[in-house]
Amino acid sequence: MFSYFKSSGKIEQAYTIAFYNLENLFDTKDDPNTLDDDFTPKGRKNWHYKRYKRKLKKLGSVMVQLGNERSYHSPAIIGVVEVENKNVLVDLVNTNNLKNENYGIVHYDSPDERGIDVALLYKKELFELLHSETYPLYLDAENGERDYTRDVLLVKGNLNGELVHILVNHWPSRRSGEDFTEIKRIKAAELVSSITYKINNETADAKIIIMGDFNDDPTSKSVKNYLVNDTFYNPMERLINTGNGTLNHKSTWHLFDQIIFSKNFIGIEENKHSFKYAEVFDKHFLKEWKGKYKGNPFRTYVGKWYLGGFSDHFPVYVYLKKN
Repeated sequence: MFSYFKSSGKIEQAYTIAFYNLENLFDTKDDPNTLDDDFTPKGRKNWHYKRYKRKLKKLGSVMVQLGNERSYHSPAIIGVVEVENKNVLVDLVNTNNLKNENYGIVHYDSPDERGIDVALLYKKELFELLHSETYPLYLDAENGERDYTRDVLLVKGNLNGELVHILVNHWPSRRSGEDFTEIKRIKAAELVSSITYKINNETADAKIIIMGDFNDDPTSKSVKNYLVNDTFYNPMERLINTGNGTLNHKSTWHLFDQIIFSKNFIGIEENKHSFKYAEVFDKHFLKEWKGKYKGNPFRTYVGKWYLGGFSDHFPVYVYLKKN
């Protein structure tokens, strides 16, 4: 039904679509409207300008490498989550590794209590932005009040002249327990499915990419039963079945970070993009290199303790080839 390519060297007309959870990319300023106090110079984590700049530099060095084994370009599209505001994204795309890559930014402030948002970076010479909007996820807390969380971001544009729709997600966490919070992620899946239904009603044979940190695996009920229907394909299910993961919790690997796409990306059609390969970017330099957590993502903090790493998630990416 589809083909993977693993030949050495770069491939003509190969383009990378990536996703990365940036693990609390906060600036150092206190926002009085959000719970960001920990990430300030006087906060619990002692988050200051030097640490902020170091994290930006590290993240930029990773993002520019995503897919460069087979593509001549830095990623055409990068979905990101856990960013505090547009300013941190401006600082990120202006780091030494990214400043010459000409990335545009799509960002909206979300109602999340901590002030973390989802966003999209796009390489301007490869992607023409046509439209963007957000969809709120309405959830109830235990006390009956609204449980504020991240919006779903929809971006519509032309990738090398071909119309694509991209949905960036950061679904509710498992912090209160996987089973207890499962219904929240099912509701997120239902919201995304309703958006894709709307897209398909408006655009015949629409090409759709769904990416994000789903806080569930490809085999979880929310993803497998409520999101990936007959018109979508999830290459991350194959990856998790072969032991790949993007984060490790209590010595168990999970693949919460996923890129899912409509099945019309499979096959060869002239002047169209087709799916070729999916990968977790888990290079050695992104891992803890010793101790109890050897092999896990080298993160910025563990609790209040500063480690100075990249993120607690590995990024993921897929290759699309323009035929």
